[in-house]
Amino acid sequence: MTETRTRATTPEDLARLFVERANAGDAEGLAELYEPDAVLAYPPGATTVGREAIRAVCERMLAHAPRPFQVEEALPTVHYGDLALTSTRPADHTGGRVQVARRQPDGTWLRIIDRPEIRPGAGAE
Repeated sequence: MTETRTRATTPEDLARLFVERANAGDAEGLAELYEPDAVLAYPPGATTVGREAIRAVCERMLAHAPRPFQVEEALPTVHYGDLALTSTRPADHTGGRVQVARRQPDGTWLRIIDRPEIRPGAGAE
């Protein structure tokens, strides 16, 4: 069965689509927001590489995370050619969420690097 899901037409769409799919319990749909070899810095202290591994992490996260997820305040996006740096102010006060997205050949956007949370006071790696 192949589902057709809404694709991100701007880098900012990715955060909204993430929240919609997370609230729907759609781990596969969450993984589709990432390029096949994307890097996700989650769970905290770990690195998850590749869409299939990201899907598995999303399944575990959805099994334990309280819902509903909320759309968070977006900070200004920084563009460099086909790359975009997006970030939001976390509602859960974890410190920060940042993502690097890349424009795809069809004009849509996918995440290539995602750091969904940084504990307050934690340094960058």
